[in-house]
Amino acid sequence: MTQDQWLIFGILGTTIVLFLFGRWRHDLIALLSLLACVLAGLTPSAEAFLGFAHPAVITVAAILILSHGLQKTGAVESMAQRLLPDTESPLIALGALTLVGALLSAFMNNVGAMALLMPIAMQHAARQGIPPGKVLMPLAFGTILGGMTTLIGTPPNLIVAGFRAEHTGSGFTMFDFTPVGLGVALVGIIFAVAFSRWLVPHREQSNAESFDTGTYLTEVRIGDDASLIDKTLREAELLLEDDDAQIVGMVRNDFRVTAPLPGRRLHAGDILVIEAEPESLGSTLTRLGLKLEESVKPEAADDAEDEDDETTEHQEADNKTDGKASETSEKTDISRVRASRHNTDNNETADEEETPKSTKRNSNDEIVIQELVIQPNALLLGLTATDLQIRSRFGINLLAISRQGHRSIKRLRWTELDAGDVMLMQGPPEAIAGFASEYQCIPLAQRPILIPNQRKAWTALGIMLAAVLAAATGSLSAALAFTAGVVGYMVTRVVPVRRIYDGIDWPIIVLLGALMPMAAAMANTGAADLLAQGLLDQLAQGNAIIALTLTLIITMTLSDFMNNAATAAVMCPIAISIAAQLGVDADSFLMAVAIGASCAFLTPIGHQNNTLILGPGGFRFSDYWRLGLPMEILVVLVSIPLLLFFWPL
Repeated sequence: MTQDQWLIFGILGTTIVLFLFGRWRHDLIALLSLLACVLAGLTPSAEAFLGFAHPAVITVAAILILSHGLQKTGAVESMAQRLLPDTESPLIALGALTLVGALLSAFMNNVGAMALLMPIAMQHAARQGIPPGKVLMPLAFGTILGGMTTLIGTPPNLIVAGFRAEHTGSGFTMFDFTPVGLGVALVGIIFAVAFSRWLVPHREQSNAESFDTGTYLTEVRIGDDASLIDKTLREAELLLEDDDAQIVGMVRNDFRVTAPLPGRRLHAGDILVIEAEPESLGSTLTRLGLKLEESVKPEAADDAEDEDDETTEHQEADNKTDGKASETSEKTDISRVRASRHNTDNNETADEEETPKSTKRNSNDEIVIQELVIQPNALLLGLTATDLQIRSRFGINLLAISRQGHRSIKRLRWTELDAGDVMLMQGPPEAIAGFASEYQCIPLAQRPILIPNQRKAWTALGIMLAAVLAAATGSLSAALAFTAGVVGYMVTRVVPVRRIYDGIDWPIIVLLGALMPMAAAMANTGAADLLAQGLLDQLAQGNAIIALTLTLIITMTLSDFMNNAATAAVMCPIAISIAAQLGVDADSFLMAVAIGASCAFLTPIGHQNNTLILGPGGFRFSDYWRLGLPMEILVVLVSIPLLLFFWPL
């Protein structure tokens, strides 16, 4: 081996290990690999960022924008609801739901299709009285399978088409993937729906009513000698953290304030709504001079009310302080406009506390408890509730976090959020919806079909259809066709121009743009040829069908632990080299890479849709292989004959 080959193998091996290790984000690893190739002299510095101009990268970005527009207008959700049959048969309902998911994911982002159908799946599971995981896993697998049936269904297909264009001068067209992909998808969906009842583990996911009750949610009154008197809520929460407790609301003068501002000062007679571990609740009350509200005698309550007149001045000062805090927040950060509205609501409630009203503290009809699941690559990954300032910005409380079906509030405010976590939120429905929208969370409840503007919904569908037809007929290349669709969105204002790029999954774009030069370095240094020769000599023994099967299996195995786009970028040069050394057409091998990169069913990290159902389904890391392993074996058995028939060697 030459020195350059040793270097590229070292960089490639390190990259794969880091991908498998999973500690760092994929886009960061890809950038480090790109820099390593440049510093090692394998990639000219002038060509380091040419990968970002690759047609596959441009097409992926455009497809993400178009998918985002379809979601935001409500067009896809409306269509999905109309396609689903009204039936009481669990098997038919699950089959229809999975088929709709596959159909949607063939023309839009897989994760977007999954996110739209998850609440419907949860509703179906609740109606049938079955664990949600038995519906979510077939749906996740179905959306993954549906994505590989068209050119735009999933990034690996676009990458494979890009490598084919570089190799032969023309890429795959819109529906070149359909004959093999559709056959594999149909067989896989039938298998997943029919056997999920037995192969998907029985996991009970906690919901808002039965969220693993490891804590008490109780009301406590601040006594005359309590140490919390005249302290702010922020100071009180710091004292409560020693006992792993948190304040989720307060009551003053019989008016409940949900998510009170941290700067509000506490007075004798105030009631705090506290969530605490049962073991530490007693010591918390004793140490801070608090009493359970149920144990307070009526006379004590009356005495507290008599003292209200004496503390009016203090309360008015606190309310002015709260108002200033909210006003300052609104001025300093324009992104908090929505939050300021909710904070203002709380301030108005606080002002009303000084004037007797007929509304009592149990009048909290507008306060709901809602589950939200965190999407992969959401903006809040790695952040904590403290970082997000959930209470002060949105006026809502984070009550609990469920990870892989298990709840823990130990140091809840400092727990870093991860993809697939389920958050139990409390607050006004509008505030929770605003938080979910801003931070890319999915409500796990039935949602109404919402089309904010029917004209925009039809416009979005028309633009998407026109772009698909232009790419399918060859009138325009895929990159140009879907970029034209994005321009159409801008001109017609389907999505506000300032929000047009919100739908782009930037880590995926960076990953693809950074890995393309490394893939080119593999081909230019002869490293891909060397790997292909070793595979043929040691395993395939020169047999083309065995080599094709091994290419599919290796790609599928890597995709179970690596990002599917990264897997395709690594395997395409090797697949082309294997075909060249065998003297056969490379199309069949490239198609094998496309299928293998999309079929990641063994782990929750192999595909974003697998990660998305981890929390809501209550799954563990080891639960996926029970249905996933038979699925992958079935994919190999079905796809090899189809590849040989439609793309003969």
